[in-house]
Amino acid sequence: GGTSDIPVADEAYYTAKFLGNNVERVYDVGVAGIHRLLNKKHILQSARVVIAVAGMEGALPSVVGGLVDVPVIAVPTSVGYGANFGGLSALLTMLNSCASGISVVNIDNGFGAGYLASMINKLD
Repeated sequence: GGTSDIPVADEAYYTAKFLGNNVERVYDVGVAGIHRLLNKKHILQSARVVIAVAGMEGALPSVVGGLVDVPVIAVPTSVGYGANFGGLSALLTMLNSCASGISVVNIDNGFGAGYLASMINKLD
């Protein structure tokens, strides 16, 4: 996610790591700096599941979903300004994504995302 999403992304990271997963963090890759996301495409495409954390307009999971062929767990965050409505705008954007394979957890639910990612990783 973006820099302001780090606390929620860290919650997902530590949850998945505590549950025994190999986890790699990729930060400051929001859609406003999409070149940074594309520079990390090889990491995303080697993953078994991706957690995309985003506030503001919440578009990051849709972009990631178009780049990978694995499940994407979308986590809206309550950061943002203007018409963010405490994360509601990001949540609605993620729920309305046209990219396939996206699952959405509740606003600021890094724990839920990390737990779900761990469950996906343990499937055979």
